This record gives sequence, structure tokens and C-alpha cells, in this order.
Amino acid sequence: MFKGSMVAIVTPFKKGKLDEKALEKLIEWHIKEGTHAIVPCGTTGEASTLDYEEHYKVIEITVKVVNKRIPVIAGTGSNSTEEAIMITKKAEQLGADAVLSVTPYYNKPTQEGLYRHFKEIADKTGLPVILYNVPGRTSLNMLPQTVAKLAEHKRIVGIKEASGDMKQVSDLIRLCGNEFIVLSGDDFTNLPLLALGGKGFISVTANICPKDLSDLFNYWEKGDINKAREIHYKLEPLNKAMFIETNPIPVKTALAMMGKIKEEFRLPLCQMNKENKEKLEQVLRSYGLVK
Repeated sequence: MFKGSMVAIVTPFKKGKLDEKALEKLIEWHIKEGTHAIVPCGTTGEASTLDYEEHYKVIEITVKVVNKRIPVIAGTGSNSTEEAIMITKKAEQLGADAVLSVTPYYNKPTQEGLYRHFKEIADKTGLPVILYNVPGRTSLNMLPQTVAKLAEHKRIVGIKEASGDMKQVSDLIRLCGNEFIVLSGDDFTNLPLLALGGKGFISVTANICPKDLSDLFNYWEKGDINKAREIHYKLEPLNKAMFIETNPIPVKTALAMMGKIKEEFRLPLCQMNKENKEKLEQVLRSYGLVK
């Protein structure tokens, strides 16, 4: 089962190209710090601006460096069902352990269309599928009843729920049962979702402080709720700072300040404005991540 603190890892760039060495170092750092799974090519990984070969290369590097030490859950979603199937098949060939598949964006299918989309992906590919519901990005909310119907498929094993709606999370867990893996997709909901019966989180903030996120989960799982809660509140300023501007702009800027990657994005994403960058640096300094 996939559980714990899973990092939605950034994709480092250098002079416009994939920075393979920086990615490898980030992955090793995450494993050392206790991250429970790596999720490449998601929203935070700027998958929407990677071409196919880059997308596959990021997955390939991640699988190779991880070398079965922790799971690799590759982002393979698309607003085209056939494209999602193609990328998912390639992720399987590259050795990923599961895939994360986002709800189709822009074309806004009905709930029935969502059901058919994900069922088709699961029917025609061989990896476990984790659904990804992020209405703030896609302008589309996949309802718990639709998810429960999809959960009957043997290869659809979970969902990254990023609606921020705890009532919806509660309905998901109630309708889908304890075996279905419900994961937080918003860092501010990590602890509340665990309290409702979730299995972990796919985190943006884990990019910059992986040990604290893995500790939060580990303390929760051991039953030390007070320690988990303490870390939750400690993380709140960071969680907020990661969304001063559109993700992954703040988190990549933070990693650059920490000396982990170059401060580089793919257009239409760009550098933070000066005022927000100063706010971010102050939060990182207060947390002890930069001097």
C-alpha cells in the first residue's frame, strides 16, 4: 500500500534543459530524510511544459535513482484519454510502481465522462492508478460517488484529494472503504485528512523540509498525536508561503535559495516579484532553512 509523506518533486532546469544531476541529488536527499514515496511529473514538476521525451526522462531517472528503495508514483494524467493511456504505458515500461492521473482539464467532462476516462485508463494499462482531484487547477470537481464507482476497479487504488473540502474527504472515505487510499493534496489538510482516515499526503512543502513531513506522518502512525500536531503548526507558515504565487514558483525559488537547484522555470511560469520573494526568504529564514 502507498502511504506516508510523498513528495510532489520539482523538475530542476539548467539553461532551459532538464538538470539531471540536480534531480538525482534531490531524490537521494529525500530518501535520506525519510520521504516515503517520490511523485515525479506532477503539477509541481511542471509536467504541462515537459515534452514527451523530457517527461519520460524524469520518470526514468527517478526510477533508476530510487532503485526500489521507496515507491515511484509517476504523473501520467492528461485531458486526452488516449494520451493518458500512452504516457501510463510508458511509465510502466520505465519501472514506475504506480501512476497519478489528474482529472481532465479545460474540456470539463461530466461525472460520467470522468468515470469512462479513468476506467479506460485502468482497463488498458497495468499499473495501480491513483486519481488526482484538484478543482482549483482543472475547474472540475470529481464527486465522491464517482470515485466510489471507480474504486470498484481492481487497478484504481486511491485518490489525491486536493479540493480542500474535509466534508468531501469524509464522504470519500465513507463511500470507498478503508482499503482505498485517500491522500491529501493540500499541505494545510495533511493532518486533518489523517484524522479522518487518510493514508498520507502528496506534498509540495516536502520539497524543502522532507524530514518534518515524514516525521509528521510517522508520529501520527505511532499514535503520538501531540508530536504530529506540533509539526503541523510548525509547518503552517511554510505551507502558506508555498502559495504566495502559483505553485511551483515559490517552492522552486525556495530550493534555489537553499542551494539545491537553479532558480529556473518554464514559461508561462516566471520568477517571483520582488516583494513576494522577500516574504518567502523571511519565512525560510525564520524556519531555519536559509541563513
